[in-house]
Amino acid sequence: MAVVEQPCYTLINFPSDLEPPNEMQLKSDLENGDTKAKIEALKNIIHLIANGERLPGLLMHIIRFVLPSQDHTIKKLLLIFWEIVPKTTPDGKLLQEMILVCDAYRKDLQHPNEFVRGSTLRFLCKLKEPELLEPLMPAIRACLEHRVSYVRRNAVLAIFTIYRNFEFLAPDAPELIANFLDGEQDMSCKRNAFLMLLHADQERALSYLASCLDQVTSFGDILQLVIVELIYKVCHANPSERSRFIRCIYNLLNSNSPAVRYEAAGTLITLSNAPTAIKAAASCYIDLIIKESDNNVKLIVLDRLISLKEIPTHERVLQDLVMDILRVLASPDMEVKKKALSLALDLTTSRCVEEMVLMLKKEVAKTHNLTEHEDAGKYRQLLVRTLHSCCMKFPDVAASVIPVLMEFLSDTSELASYDVLIFVREAIHKFDSLRVLIIEKLLEAFPTIKSMKVHRAALWILGEYTTSVTDIKEVMKQIKHALGEIPLVDDEIKRASGEKVEEVDHRDQVKLVTSDGTYATQSIFNTILTKLNLKKPVPTCPQKKTYKIVQYKTRKHKRAIKKEDRPPLRQYLIDGDFFIGVSVASTLVKLALRYKELVQQENMYHKFFAECMLIISSIVRLGKSGYPSKQLSYDDYERMLLCLKVLSENNAPIVKIFNTDCRNALANMLVAQQNEEYSLIKAKEKSVHTIQVDDPVSFLQLSTIRSSDFGSENVFELSLNQAVGGPNTATNTAELPFSASKLNKVTQLTGFSDPVYAEAYVHVNQYDIVLDVLIVNQTGDTLQNCTLELATLGDLKLVEKPQPCVLAPYDFCNIKANVKVASTENGIIFGNIVYDISGAASDRNVVVLNDIHIDIMDYIVPAICSDTEFRQMWAEFEWENKVSVNTYLVDLHEYLGHLLKSTNMKCLTPEKALCGQCGFMAANMYARSIFGEDALANLSIEKPFNKPNAPVTGHIRIRAKSQGMALSLGDKINMTQKKPTIMAQ
Repeated sequence: MAVVEQPCYTLINFPSDLEPPNEMQLKSDLENGDTKAKIEALKNIIHLIANGERLPGLLMHIIRFVLPSQDHTIKKLLLIFWEIVPKTTPDGKLLQEMILVCDAYRKDLQHPNEFVRGSTLRFLCKLKEPELLEPLMPAIRACLEHRVSYVRRNAVLAIFTIYRNFEFLAPDAPELIANFLDGEQDMSCKRNAFLMLLHADQERALSYLASCLDQVTSFGDILQLVIVELIYKVCHANPSERSRFIRCIYNLLNSNSPAVRYEAAGTLITLSNAPTAIKAAASCYIDLIIKESDNNVKLIVLDRLISLKEIPTHERVLQDLVMDILRVLASPDMEVKKKALSLALDLTTSRCVEEMVLMLKKEVAKTHNLTEHEDAGKYRQLLVRTLHSCCMKFPDVAASVIPVLMEFLSDTSELASYDVLIFVREAIHKFDSLRVLIIEKLLEAFPTIKSMKVHRAALWILGEYTTSVTDIKEVMKQIKHALGEIPLVDDEIKRASGEKVEEVDHRDQVKLVTSDGTYATQSIFNTILTKLNLKKPVPTCPQKKTYKIVQYKTRKHKRAIKKEDRPPLRQYLIDGDFFIGVSVASTLVKLALRYKELVQQENMYHKFFAECMLIISSIVRLGKSGYPSKQLSYDDYERMLLCLKVLSENNAPIVKIFNTDCRNALANMLVAQQNEEYSLIKAKEKSVHTIQVDDPVSFLQLSTIRSSDFGSENVFELSLNQAVGGPNTATNTAELPFSASKLNKVTQLTGFSDPVYAEAYVHVNQYDIVLDVLIVNQTGDTLQNCTLELATLGDLKLVEKPQPCVLAPYDFCNIKANVKVASTENGIIFGNIVYDISGAASDRNVVVLNDIHIDIMDYIVPAICSDTEFRQMWAEFEWENKVSVNTYLVDLHEYLGHLLKSTNMKCLTPEKALCGQCGFMAANMYARSIFGEDALANLSIEKPFNKPNAPVTGHIRIRAKSQGMALSLGDKINMTQKKPTIMAQ
């Protein structure tokens, strides 16, 4: 495709707040003004013509007073003026004045200044009037021999454009350019000449390429790109030529230009399926990803590798390049690392898994030095998940991975450490041989854990899978060490009274006068506690206010009870997080019941039971004392009392729950996750359109009337029904083909009674919106300068202004407008159509258009994420939109299905959790936009009790990172809820 430089109208800046000059003033400036005045007048004229003004009276003034000027600025402006000015009369004949202009063109083509020549040649590429071009052909040919390459390459483009549009003006153009190409040395000129031969005469282009195949690597990148394009076209049109030129493509894989290497790799893949070709192209892609600094380029090339992986024969070749793909992890961008790890994991086999794990372990070690980096925690989490998947896929490497991952349990960030516990939980359940190793490493890391969430998961694993007496005692020791001295309340009172402080600070003492008149010293702790009557331990802790006073009055005491001095589990309880207390209680019950089975000596397991009950009751007492910042909740209190009851009564059904049902629940959950992943893979495979081998082939053109079981059928009516999405009488089903989907996206912009009728087809293509607007002249007048004026509201941007057109009576035309989209939010396109009536002297006529609302659903696709990721994003996202349910539907499942269909979201809640009939429903949903924006939603709905026909009530909470995403999604839900006809269906 020829690349012709476009004139840049934006170089001319016009003030928007000034009134445009009238025609008489412009004529005066052109006739009597100096060079500066002429330049300003010419700019104003170009501005007016570009906005639809005709200004026919100014043409001769420009030819007489401006065209002879030798000023370079005026000459540049004149080229823009001659391009946009109307050159024909209303009946289509060339204006007589243009003969004078043609002579000026010829003089400029012979101008001694090479830039005047070159810009004139560029301008001639835009001319569509052969009468103007014919006298200029000798001068254009002469420019091919100019000494300056700028003139020569523009002369080639001019000849190419003229030959393509008006072949009769230059019938020998291919031969002329071929001869020019043989003797040309400048790379840009050779590129333009070769490009013309590529489109005009491929035989000559191939002949030239065959003569210089060995020199292709020394050519410039612009010429190499055209050569790649030629080889691609020729080899696809004539496959026998592949062996002739495929070696050239191999050589271009080593080009110095990244663009050439990228195009050569893509061409090589389409030309050959040989393993060597695929490996060479993939290696080229990987090298591009590593060396290119632009993250967008990295992502694009990674997508090409991922698309290669989808082909089974190519996947086997890529499996040998897994370690090369892992070199991409040197990139600083998280999205690039994520895609690279996902691709490498899919390609990993038993042959390379050990090398991959070794490489990932090195990356894990590197992350310890990236603690200050903002993405260090996310990268560690990503590495942990990849190693997790490797171990589940190849269990033999799990033993070497677990010790490395256990080091993350002491990480201050929960991202990686919690994922490690999730991996350990699944590994210890699936791999019996690794349980001893996991328990050993977990006990070693338990004292270094700093997160309550990780502590809870670790306690569950230890309570569920610790099976030996030694390990049970070690777990009890770790729990007691993490809680501190028992009972907790008494120990906290001692801390408050200062008994734990070893050094005595005299600044914390007060002077007292005894009964005999002598002085004595007393600690301020004792003073305060004496006033509170707390000399002896009491069942309840002192009030919070008293502790606050002591903490601020004495520095020594402040140091004694600060956060870092308390054991971790106790600190969680003091902060009011008693759910960790429930985890401790459940773990102790499991340990005690298993200890009883192993020991079989009453005095020993009774002692163990008593110790467990003391710890649990101490936690309950602390929760009821009122000292922690948050009170013990009723649910936590009931659960810990249940644990005490199990230890005291040893009820068989409840013991079974602790001993076996908990582990069975984990097994069921892992199976459900595995089934969900498998169903997603199957869904992706089903999304690919497949045709069964025994499907009948219909040849509609072979008959006009077809017989069937339903009788004779008119093919024309059948085709018409299919075109509008009507019922198919042959199959008695309703079909919605592509044409029907296009009809659904047609928006009526004006009324049927307006003088100009307009409708638009809105085509959304990822980041672009193309408006194909049909404009119909419904009057008997000729509409001149009919212009579609558009404006946007929201994160939309109009790329270019549609060109004006002339509509004959009852004529129509199609105008296309491109709109760029930058984010996922509802946008509005509005505007009007302005036109002049031929022969009328009145002002311009305006027809206001209806608004075009851009649907957010065109940019949202269903996506999946883990429960951990969902909760993490739910906590991080700051924008929330709460939408009340207002529907006519009476079934909870039916409303959920309608919501998923109207919002393009994916329900993350398993189907088993939603099955059955119940009076309420809660579900999590997730979607992702093509711009990488996440959208979360939580559905909470219910049906009124004893009212079977009552509609569903509740609300939907939407959370997103951007405000526009949350608001737009909420508006979409509200809009679909306001359609009772849809709801009734």
